[in-house]
Amino acid sequence: MNEFDARAILFSAIEGGHSFWSREIFSQGALLTLEKLRDGRYDTVKFSKLIAVVATSSVDQVLSTIEKTGAQLLTPGHPLWPSSVEDLVAPPIALIVKGNAASLSIASLAIVGTRNPTNYGARIASDFAAGFVDREWAIVSGGAYGIDSWAHKGALIAEGTTIAVIASGVDINYPAGNARLFAEICEIGAVVTEVMPGNPALPARFLTRNRLIAALSQATLVVEAAFRSGSLRTARDAAELLRPVMAIPGPINSPTSEGCHRLIGERAAEIVTSVADAVEFVGANR
Repeated sequence: MNEFDARAILFSAIEGGHSFWSREIFSQGALLTLEKLRDGRYDTVKFSKLIAVVATSSVDQVLSTIEKTGAQLLTPGHPLWPSSVEDLVAPPIALIVKGNAASLSIASLAIVGTRNPTNYGARIASDFAAGFVDREWAIVSGGAYGIDSWAHKGALIAEGTTIAVIASGVDINYPAGNARLFAEICEIGAVVTEVMPGNPALPARFLTRNRLIAALSQATLVVEAAFRSGSLRTARDAAELLRPVMAIPGPINSPTSEGCHRLIGERAAEIVTSVADAVEFVGANR
């Protein structure tokens, strides 16, 4: 048993974004954390379910389950591990990556927004994705319908790299209508998750997924978002990491732009009205 093996077992047993276990693993190492769990040195009542799972888990079984999907498990220390995720309060224990894991090392822009965009929002997401791809940046988004899909498609049409960070196992196409899009993304870019294969996309997993989108990117752009939106969570996660946040303004009476106007009004995001604005703000030409 080594550090990688221990991380694999803990990754398979612990829900992503768990601040306590992230702190334990990153402060003392996965091997010691696993040993303490198996030896009963953590609260055996509070963590009874986790202790039962790790007691019977096999690293070979975990890795085999991942490899059957055509993906790989990345952990800290791997040459392709994106160290930027370690800036998070609760860094991922590991990441499952399907496609080109080297794409995680490319400078990238997160483009996020509503699942029900206007034609204006769809066009803006696609145009900004293409504009940054032309400058050899990758585009990161969440693989959902709406702005996410238009951002991924904009990058692919421009023959660039895009990364989808999803809230389910890599073997589950969620949403199902984006199955072909996920396959195209994997040809050059990657699909990333901190959820084991076979696990569905639960509501809480979208929130923990959003922090990964922010952490994998050098900057975040919100195109269209409602007043209360998961995209605003991604923007605030990026701000907490001291990464640039930008928002696209829309019509003052458009519900799909209320979130962007809120970010701009609170000075939580820089207003941008063109690709050139965004490039200058994040220094993409440097």
